[in-house]
Amino acid sequence: MVKLSATILAYNEEKRIGACLESLCGVADEIIVVDSYSTDRTVEICEQYGCRITRRLFDGFGAQRQYATSLTTHQYVLSIDADEVLSPALQESIKRMKEEGFSHRVYNVSRLNFYCGMPVKHCGWYPDLQIRLFDKRYANWNLRDVAEKVIFRDSVKPELIDGDILHYRCDTKEQYADVSRRHAAMKARVLAVNKEKIGPLSPFMHGMKAFWHTYITEGGILEGSVGREIAAAHYRSELLAYSAAKALSKKK
Repeated sequence: MVKLSATILAYNEEKRIGACLESLCGVADEIIVVDSYSTDRTVEICEQYGCRITRRLFDGFGAQRQYATSLTTHQYVLSIDADEVLSPALQESIKRMKEEGFSHRVYNVSRLNFYCGMPVKHCGWYPDLQIRLFDKRYANWNLRDVAEKVIFRDSVKPELIDGDILHYRCDTKEQYADVSRRHAAMKARVLAVNKEKIGPLSPFMHGMKAFWHTYITEGGILEGSVGREIAAAHYRSELLAYSAAKALSKKK
């Protein structure tokens, strides 16, 4: 039986992390939680599941994930977020691979995203393939603050695993809007550091591009009002990111 480490990033996730940890029972041989100094019961809940907990100030998703991987003791690592749950099919797939031995160095997983409790199959939200299971000798997270990803050599080919990661993005529209604003602020800093050229109409144009891509290209229109709300949130997020980046560049 091959052993598997799981890593989780957490900050004030007491309402969700229990379901995440429950789905890892019988799948992960150790669970590493990197907590960004939660002020709720997150750490207490993780302790009840026997997690190894380290506290670290958040300095970007890529760096935080890479740090979490560095704390693992097993060769294969499964990265999951506190608001995600392994589907029963995915649990069984990973258990079977542990018994038979992993045949690939990196694995793709389909992610099914939920918006206010509803599964969304369009808007670019499904299958939303993610590299989440990998051999840490051959792959690891890059250091991007946002839009981080697992990087590996071109000769390594990901294998798709049966089953889904269930991603509960938000319980309310306001919660999703708040997350979108935080991601926009991080993206703005990245754009400013990279000295992205931002013209007077750039925020609006990037916002409209995001809306069109989500609502039309990715079929958000087929999701009805939910698709419109998600597309509008993407518009506002891009508008805010480029507007804030422009202001930061002027200050510098």
